[in-house]
Amino acid sequence: MATLKYSRQREVIKEYLASTKEHPTADTVYLHVRKTFPKISLGTVYRNLNLLADTGEALKITTPDGGVRFDATTTPHYHVLCCKCGCVQDLDMKPIDTLDEQAQQCYNGIIRSHSVLFNGICSQCSKELSTH
Repeated sequence: MATLKYSRQREVIKEYLASTKEHPTADTVYLHVRKTFPKISLGTVYRNLNLLADTGEALKITTPDGGVRFDATTTPHYHVLCCKCGCVQDLDMKPIDTLDEQAQQCYNGIIRSHSVLFNGICSQCSKELSTH
């Protein structure tokens, strides 16, 4: 793959992703990056986020409702989607290193990787549920 030309806009997007644990949408990234680049387009943010995901510099997390979130942490880890507020959070759980191999034993094709998205209720929403 050819080396990507340096882009200050892409660098600011990467910096924002690395600064948050929120797993933002492209729209959220756009709102933050506009503080530095007021004339940046939403399309430019989308293209750069997808490029970062394609090059392995960010994770792209697709949620069941069709939404997409981004994460700067690219080491193997799992996520939890809150069924109430829709936030995506990291799950502090050791990845199951043999999961790909176990799946390969059950599949006639080639398993290259996996992603896991658990569904649950975040601590903030569960507190709100218990006070009602």
